[in-house]
Amino acid sequence: MGTVLDPAFYARDTRAVARDLVGMRLVARGRGRFACAGTIVETEAYLPVGDPACHAARGRTARNATMFGPPGCAYVYFVYGMHHCLNAVTEPVGTPGAVLIRALEPTDGLALMRRRRGWAHAERELANGPAKLCRALAIDCQLDGTSLAGPRLVIEDQLVRPEIATTTRVGITVGCEHAWRYVWAGHPCVSRGRPS
Repeated sequence: MGTVLDPAFYARDTRAVARDLVGMRLVARGRGRFACAGTIVETEAYLPVGDPACHAARGRTARNATMFGPPGCAYVYFVYGMHHCLNAVTEPVGTPGAVLIRALEPTDGLALMRRRRGWAHAERELANGPAKLCRALAIDCQLDGTSLAGPRLVIEDQLVRPEIATTTRVGITVGCEHAWRYVWAGHPCVSRGRPS
């Protein structure tokens, strides 16, 4: 176990938070007991100003309201009518930045992750994409607004400082020229997504 990240960690420039989250440990607990965990190997930054791909680019709505709240909370949204995505809220209160957690290296609770994702999936493919990650860790919109300091979701510093590579973001149609995707260079659990 590492040190739980303080809200001050998140109350910074979204790009810095996205870079620094790579190598951290994400833990998801169900009903107060330990469930599943993994090391974050890929993130994307969505900025509060000048970023048309950010969910808050057109202002506050019922869907994105969590992004305007305190840093260090989970922003979970539902997309394409079938997938959930987990983000860490960044920047000071009222400034809607977020970091999409795109991929994990599974480390704990692998049997449970396999049951949730389907037994045929290789370990490196259990959480190598934002929707896969949420399904493997049973993260859904009920966790929107939850603190990332626990008890249900926790991000910990495990004192791992990997080599980071940056690329343009994946799976978007606007703002795709910005190199705000951060990956653990050469890690096998990074998603297979290609820049748009």
